[in-house]
Amino acid sequence: MNALSVIDDLKRRFPNEPEYIQAVEEVLTSIEDVYNENPEFERYNLIERLCIPDRIFAFRVSWVDDKGKVHNNMGYRVQHNNAIGPYKGGIRFHSSVNLSILKFLAFEQTFKNSLTTLAMGGAKGGSDFSPRGKSDMEVMRFCQAFIQELWRQIGPDTDVPAGDIGVGGREVGYMFGEYKKMAREFTGTFTGKGYEFGGSLIRPEATGYGNVYFLLEMLKTRGLSIEGKRVAISGSGNVATYTAEKLLSLGAKVVSMSDSDGSIYVPDGLSQEQLDYIFKLKNIYRGRIREFAEEYECQYFEGERPWQHVACDIAMPSATQNEIDGDDARALIANGCIAVSEGANMPSTPDAIREFQKARILYAPGKAANAGGVSVSGLEMAQNSQKLSWSAEEVDRKLQDIMTEIHKQCVKYGTEEDGYINYVRGANVAGFMKVARAMMAQGVL
Repeated sequence: MNALSVIDDLKRRFPNEPEYIQAVEEVLTSIEDVYNENPEFERYNLIERLCIPDRIFAFRVSWVDDKGKVHNNMGYRVQHNNAIGPYKGGIRFHSSVNLSILKFLAFEQTFKNSLTTLAMGGAKGGSDFSPRGKSDMEVMRFCQAFIQELWRQIGPDTDVPAGDIGVGGREVGYMFGEYKKMAREFTGTFTGKGYEFGGSLIRPEATGYGNVYFLLEMLKTRGLSIEGKRVAISGSGNVATYTAEKLLSLGAKVVSMSDSDGSIYVPDGLSQEQLDYIFKLKNIYRGRIREFAEEYECQYFEGERPWQHVACDIAMPSATQNEIDGDDARALIANGCIAVSEGANMPSTPDAIREFQKARILYAPGKAANAGGVSVSGLEMAQNSQKLSWSAEEVDRKLQDIMTEIHKQCVKYGTEEDGYINYVRGANVAGFMKVARAMMAQGVL
């Protein structure tokens, strides 16, 4: 395989899909040598089969607002690869959603799920519908209309969706209820459900907690502790807030959080009281982070992520894709950052990743560091299949074991001659080899 040739061909066939091409390029350039050591892969044109999704569903979603007006949005489900298990991946409701973003997310999900050691393939779905500013009834009607189009394509052994940006417990509950009605079955077809009807304990916390567990393993490779470290976080949803919660419990200082409107900076670190305020502000009142700045009179950077403005030891981007560019990376390094662990999917641009690796700081890509969420989704699937509920302690212990194992795989495949651990290469090679071997064993499909 010539990675650049494959990428050029994909650019020609799928123009105007920059996020998808970016994700493919990052993986292909890091696995090229390993791929070419296995000539049987090329004989079966495995790389092209792995890059192109198995199937894509696109559909119109019509729904009625509280005033009786009919609205139309686009809905999608990208089923990328099911070589190692049923399709698995979140649903995103956000105005920015398009096919390129969902293809990149489904591609990334395939490798992330492979790293978890659980039997899950990769998928992603969503709509350009935004729940922001909508009433509960409007969100319910949209979710029901969305599932009325999608329900035939999903199922506990076929495709198991979950939440993502704009899709939390409320939205998952509405979609699960409509699926249950349409399919006339009560199965573990969605994860991230309410605990009362099949959800798993610590699922809301899982991505944030898992990211911290992975970070701790990285710090151990350099004999470092998390205690007292200044940590800058972007975002203020579940991933960001539960990352902050776990960090505070371990003695770290969380100096920044954000939303799409701007960022706060608290040089001495958030107190537990202040974090509790953010939890209520975002999860109960659906407020904005600027309200925290007004309440506690801290610095607020309107319309900006924190990276250019904060002094920190560790950065944990937990908002969205491509939020850290090369200039942001250089600013972070200049301000003393020694580690970056990604809570979001592909939040660093290729230029930013090059800067982190050139500086030889610890850098963990999202497909490894934020795999805790889908890992606990996989554990939720296991509980549903057995009609059991595990304790929070048991789920958390399994999550820690999974994140430790993912780190071991990254070290195994990513350690360079000088001892530097290239976590990008490690995660990509480890995830790729498992999927590739499964695809080869199952023939050309």
